[in-house]
Amino acid sequence: MDRETVIKELKKKKEGYTISELASKLKVSRHKIANVFAFLEGAEKVTIRKAGMAKIYYWKEKEK
Repeated sequence: MDRETVIKELKKKKEGYTISELASKLKVSRHKIANVFAFLEGAEKVTIRKAGMAKIYYWKEKEK
């Protein structure tokens, strides 16, 4: 599993993913997904929305 796999999945699902949802779908640990999301957040490639205790991550579309 690499960053490209996570990015591909994020781009497919407009409703976004929580760490747990994506980890379950890709059958990898939550820790691996959290690390990739942290990298993408630092690179400003994702948008995050809090829903209760969970964070939902969305691929940030390029602004026009």
